[in-house]
Amino acid sequence: MELKWLLCVTLLILGLVDVQTHDGEEDHGDDVIDIEDDLEDGVEEVEETKPEASSPPPSPKVTYKPPVPTGEVYFVENFDKGTLEGWVLSKAKKDDTDDEIAKYDGKWEVEEMKDTKLPGDKGLVLISRAKHHAISAKLTKPFIFNTKPLIVQYEVNFQNGIECGGAYVKLLSKTAELNLDQFHDKTAYTIMFGPDKCGEDYKLHFIFRHKNPKTGKYEEKHAKRPDADLKTYFTDKKTHLYTLVLNPDNSFEVLVDQTVVNSGNLLNDVTPAVNPPREIEDPDDQKPEDWDERPKIPDPDAVKPEDWDEDAPAKISDDDAVKPEGWLDDEPEYVADPDAEKPEDWDEDMDGEWEAPQIANPKCESAPGCGTWQRPMIDNPNYKGKWKPPMIDNPNYQGIWKPRKIPNPDFFEDLEPFKMTPFTAVGLELWSMTSDIFFDNFIICTDRVVAEDWANDGWGLKKAADGAAEPGVVGQMMAAAEERPWLWVVYILTVALPVFLVVLFCCSGKKQPSAAEYKKTDAPQPDVNEEKEEGKDKAEEEEEEEEEAESNEDKQEEKQKSDADVGSASQEEEEDEEEEEEDGKPTSEEEESMNRLKKS
Repeated sequence: MELKWLLCVTLLILGLVDVQTHDGEEDHGDDVIDIEDDLEDGVEEVEETKPEASSPPPSPKVTYKPPVPTGEVYFVENFDKGTLEGWVLSKAKKDDTDDEIAKYDGKWEVEEMKDTKLPGDKGLVLISRAKHHAISAKLTKPFIFNTKPLIVQYEVNFQNGIECGGAYVKLLSKTAELNLDQFHDKTAYTIMFGPDKCGEDYKLHFIFRHKNPKTGKYEEKHAKRPDADLKTYFTDKKTHLYTLVLNPDNSFEVLVDQTVVNSGNLLNDVTPAVNPPREIEDPDDQKPEDWDERPKIPDPDAVKPEDWDEDAPAKISDDDAVKPEGWLDDEPEYVADPDAEKPEDWDEDMDGEWEAPQIANPKCESAPGCGTWQRPMIDNPNYKGKWKPPMIDNPNYQGIWKPRKIPNPDFFEDLEPFKMTPFTAVGLELWSMTSDIFFDNFIICTDRVVAEDWANDGWGLKKAADGAAEPGVVGQMMAAAEERPWLWVVYILTVALPVFLVVLFCCSGKKQPSAAEYKKTDAPQPDVNEEKEEGKDKAEEEEEEEEEAESNEDKQEEKQKSDADVGSASQEEEEDEEEEEEDGKPTSEEEESMNRLKKS
């Protein structure tokens, strides 16, 4: 029992310490500073020698430092210079669009995030809503697909969430017609990559344009949709890192916040497939007129039975039905509402003759029915319906006809779709119904380590700053409960149930009297369960036997002394006997009772 109480007290103390730790993390540091300010000079010197481990460490302060590439890159941009230097705003117009919205006149700015945790960290912000935006920048040198992988990486923050719009980038193909000043939706691109959302459709595009080696035409190839749930990246208003890794062996990976959310192979996991089929159905082949595709046909030898009545109705009236007593034949089911009054603005010339609305006849409420009684309809036992001959296997069945296969005249086999059209610029060509989309830390390179270092120095700092600024567990729980009041019920049950179980565990058991307490009374001891006796530890049994032996010796000595002093009636002896009885020393009757218990 003492062990139970000790465990109970320990659990309660740990719970109180945990609550005080969460509630007083910030105040604790302030209290230590106040105490140290009031100490005397001599005591301050002693305190300085003590370790500072007793006080919680202060929250880490994250200071922004612009990322610097650690290797060769084709393009980097962190916008920390605060200008759009190197970027070209498009002056183009979209075709087949109303003149009011055809222009790419959406506004771009370089500024910090609205709720930035890193002062000095700037990015490219899409300012306008419901407008076309287009901006682009040249690479330091064209990217040519050869023996090195392609890595494209950048950050996006939907500061106001996103209703309908994209935040993807386009890698603009190296062509003689490329003019960044006229960048628009029809401008040739090699790869399109990034998030896009409209309605409840959350996408993460990876699209590349593949050139048909036979016709020279380009066709868009779409990577399969990620299996991961992308909704959080669009709704949590946090900065997320998007990375595309494309390898010379045609494998690809799409990562969000340095976690792979999609992967595959350009030859197997894109739609439509890069390579067309070797054979196709002959478009000139036609099914023969006598080709029979019917697996079953009506039995031509079947004859309709003579007693088959096709004209028999499916339902007939029940001749055994009897009109219920009390049926009101002369009362209609509905009557005019006697309390209804013609509206004052009713115009009979315009609205016609006014009639009171119909209501259920109150006289029918207590009756089985009103109006003309009719016999109910039942299924006709003689109904068989239209006779049809049974179906049998078609002896002339030839299977489902398909046109014959012929070699595909357009067939080609490109085993290296990785070798795409070189690109020489990166651009953002977007339409959005939401403003303040934040872009930052673009990098295009061939070394994954360089991209990871760039991510850690850029996005990693933002993540660390957001983590340092986030409230503790208790604060997050309180904030969540303010938005969802039903969480209070969950919190109360979560706290109350463990407390109830602890109290029940600590206080529910009944206290069993010890062996020493049995010895002080005449109450017989309970029988010992044989199974429990067998399960006792041998050491405990030996200790009990030694204690019983010592007790028996003491009892024998006391009995001898008692027998020797039977004749004495002095007051002193009587007082001694009373003291012995009060001390719990057994009498002869008690000894006999104890012996009987031992024998039992």
